[in-house]
Parts: sequence; structure tokens; C-alpha cells
Amino acid sequence: MVPGNDTQISQFLLQGLAKEPALQPIIFGLFLSMYLVTVFGNLLIILAVISDSHLHTPMYFFLSNLSFVDICFTSTTIPKMLVNIKTQSKVISYEGCISQMYFYILFAVVDDFLLTVMAYDRFLAICCPLHYTIIMNLRLCGLLVLVSWIISGLHSLLESLLVLRLSFCTVLEISHFFCEIKQVIQLACSDTFLNNIMIYFMVMLLAVVPLSGILYSYTKIVSSICGISSAQGKYKAFSTCASHLSIVSLYYCSSLGLYLSSAGTHSSQSSARASVMYTVVTPMLNPFIYSLRNKDIKRALKRVVQMAVIKRQIVVGLTKYF
Repeated sequence: MVPGNDTQISQFLLQGLAKEPALQPIIFGLFLSMYLVTVFGNLLIILAVISDSHLHTPMYFFLSNLSFVDICFTSTTIPKMLVNIKTQSKVISYEGCISQMYFYILFAVVDDFLLTVMAYDRFLAICCPLHYTIIMNLRLCGLLVLVSWIISGLHSLLESLLVLRLSFCTVLEISHFFCEIKQVIQLACSDTFLNNIMIYFMVMLLAVVPLSGILYSYTKIVSSICGISSAQGKYKAFSTCASHLSIVSLYYCSSLGLYLSSAGTHSSQSSARASVMYTVVTPMLNPFIYSLRNKDIKRALKRVVQMAVIKRQIVVGLTKYF
């Protein structure tokens, strides 16, 4: 790397979660396992929704999109981290860092919007059941997902372009296991006032507006559930929201506090460990939360597994025959 201020730097150094060499194999095994569980679990949810016609409803359409985004979300950070541990390297190229930053922000914001859309879907299903199928039609579902992707893409592009205008110093060590935007900005030698203002403004906007929509939806949902006379009816209505509410709680509790914390806290390596919760753990738990609390998903997953077993037996039988 060339000393002094230089926008044409070639690489950054990712410090990871721990500097002790003895911990690297443990971290590698743990994160590889969590990544495989995340990918496999979310893929099963997608396959279950696609293969079962009973799950071709708006709720499961949004769920399959959420599972896809969760796979992409973890895939932007964990594979590079695992490669660096395996090769005993901390290097990530400048282009790779900016690309990782772009896709990380993109999928995080899409995740946020999808959770809001899912809350709106539950609101319509419980509070307006007679008009639900008319309002939440296939066209509106597709439009909501498309708008979520477009807004997220534009926001991510804006944040990345603001980073590209910065000049960086000779100290290019990122105290994180991926190119987290605030950590990268702190390494800049040029003025970062605009970047910091934009980050806090967009975090507040993208956190407050969707969260307000979710809280409003669930306020109306709770009010409607309280108006149901039978205990069985209340339980059935609440059970359709419990999984989503659990995921929303996990997502916001683990991410919002971290991103609204002070710059000093963000610069420490403890923030990197804290970010594991929403970058790895939350996407990994989503399939379990939905599958354990949802009979339709359980039934569909059982069917997918049975079909896979049958196909394997057919392949094995044909192999032996020939």
C-alpha cells in the first residue's frame, strides 16, 4: 500500500473476531456450522413453500422471500471470513470491501422492509379478513417486494458512493470481520461529516418508519384479537403472528441498539462480536422459529424430506440395477 492519503488503495485488513491463533479453528468450525444451518434451513423453507400448493399464499410468499434474503445476507460476510481464517489472511481488496458493504446494506434493508410488509399482511388478514384476498392479491404482493428491493438498492448505492469519495490513510485495519460501513469511514483521512450524517439519518429513517408501521399493525391486531369472543379464536389469530413477532424482536433488539450506539463503542472489537447476533444468529433462527410454530410448514417440510428420501432410494436402486 502507498503511504499517505490515497484513494487508490488496493486492500483493507479485517481483524476478525479474535486475534488469538488458538481460537481461529474454533471460530472457523462454529461459523461454518452456523452458515450451513442458515443456508440449509432457509432453503428448506423456500422448497417447502414452492412444493406445497397450500402454502401459495401472501404470508408464505413473503416468508420465502425473507428466507432468500437471509441466505444472501449471511453469504455477503461469512464465506469471506471463513476463507480468511482458512488461509490465515486478513486481506480484503478495496473493490471487494466496497462490494461487500453494498450488498450487506442492501440485504439488511430489504430484510427490514420485508418484516414490515409481513406485519401489514398479518394486519389485513386479522383485521380485514373479508377483504384480505381482494386487497392482498398477487400483483400487490409482487409490487411490495419490488418496491422494497428498489428502495434498498438505491439506499445502498448512495451509501457506497459516499464511501468511494473518501481518501484513506495508511492505517487500513478494520476492527471487524466484514467491511462494516462505520468502521470503514473511521479509517478515512478526508472529511466524513456527510457520511456520518447520512448514516444516522438513514438509520433513523429506515428504522423508525418500518418499526412504526410494525407497531401500528400489531396495535390493531391486538385490539382485534381482544375483540374475539372464543379463547380458541384468540389463540388461532395470535399463533399466525407469533413467529413473525419473534423474528421482529430478534432483528430490532440486536441491530437497532448497535447502530445507534456511539462512535466510540463502534470502534471497539466488542461491537464486532455483538453484530454476530443479527448478521448470523438471527438469519439462522428464522427457519426454526417458523417451522417449530407452524403446522403448515412442518407438514410441507416433512413432505419435502419424504420426497428426497424416495428419490434417493430410486437413484440407489437404479445404480445397483445397472
